[in-house]
Amino acid sequence: MSPALCDNAAWAGATPRLSVLIPFKGDDPCPLLALLARETVAVEIILLDDGTGQPALSTAVEAAIHALSLPARLVTLSANEGRSKGRNRLVSHARAAHFLFLDSDMAPDGPDFLANWLALIDRETPAVAFGGFSLQQVSPRRDQALHRAMAAHSDCLPASVRALAPEKHVFTSNLLVRRDVFEAEGFDEGFAGWGWEDVEWGMRVARRWPILHLDNTATHLGLDPAPVMAAKYEQSAANFARVVAAHPAVVATYPSYKVARILRRLPYRRLWRPWLKAYALSDLAPLPSRAFAMRLYRAALYAEAV
Repeated sequence: MSPALCDNAAWAGATPRLSVLIPFKGDDPCPLLALLARETVAVEIILLDDGTGQPALSTAVEAAIHALSLPARLVTLSANEGRSKGRNRLVSHARAAHFLFLDSDMAPDGPDFLANWLALIDRETPAVAFGGFSLQQVSPRRDQALHRAMAAHSDCLPASVRALAPEKHVFTSNLLVRRDVFEAEGFDEGFAGWGWEDVEWGMRVARRWPILHLDNTATHLGLDPAPVMAAKYEQSAANFARVVAAHPAVVATYPSYKVARILRRLPYRRLWRPWLKAYALSDLAPLPSRAFAMRLYRAALYAEAV
C-alpha cells in the first residue's frame, strides 16, 4: 500500500537548501516542529509516521505542518518499516542537496540551530557532519536517572572528543549528510529493531569521506526508564553481531567489544547475566554502580556475538 502524503501550502514549488528529515513512531514531533519554526531559513521539513496507528496524533501532526510557514510534508505508513528503511524512504521525498536527520524527541539547543547548519554548508559543503547532542533541556527524573548518567558519560561528548573516533559517534539524532554521499551509501535495511544501524552506516561512509564533528547540539528529550534501556540492549544484540561481521577490524577497537570478548570466556553467562540486569534496575543501588552493571549487562549480551 502506498503511503499517505500530506503537504502544507508552502510545499509546492519550494527550493530548499536543506531537507530536515524526522521519523517518528508514537512520539509526538509537534514540539520539535514548533522549535524549528522559530527560524526563517531555506529548509523543508519531511516527517515519516512509521506506522504509529494513532489517528489523534496523526491529526495533530497534520494540523502542525499546515500551521508552518516552512514547506513541510507528512508521509504516513500503515505499517512499521523500521529505522533504516524508514530513513531511506524519507530521503526519497527530499529535494535539497543536504539532508539533516533529526529524531522526533530532540530539541535544538540554540535559536540559530538550522542557520548554523546552513552556514556550515555554505562554508564547507561537508559530506557528513554530526552536531552532537546534550541533556541541557531535560529536567531530572528519578525513573530516567540511569539513562541520564550513562548518556552524559558516553554520548553527550564535545566535538573534540567525538572527532577522535569519528565513525563511532554518528547518530541519526542530529546528522547532516550530502545527497551524493547518501545516494552511494544508504542505511542497511537488514538491521531490525533498535541500535547500531547508524554507527554501521558511519563505518561504511568513513572509508570514503571525512566525517566532521562540530558543536551544534540538540537535547535528547526522550530518556528511557531503566527497564526500557535493558529491553533495547536486548534487541540490539543481533544488530551488534551484524556490525561485527561487516566491520570486524573497526569494532575490535571498541571497549564494548573488548569487554564482550572477556565475558565470553566466563562460564555460566546465562546464570549470572540476569543478576547484572537486576542490579542495574534496582533504584536502591548507587547510581554509578548501576551504570557499571548496565554496561556489563550490555557487554554480556554482546558476548554471544563475538
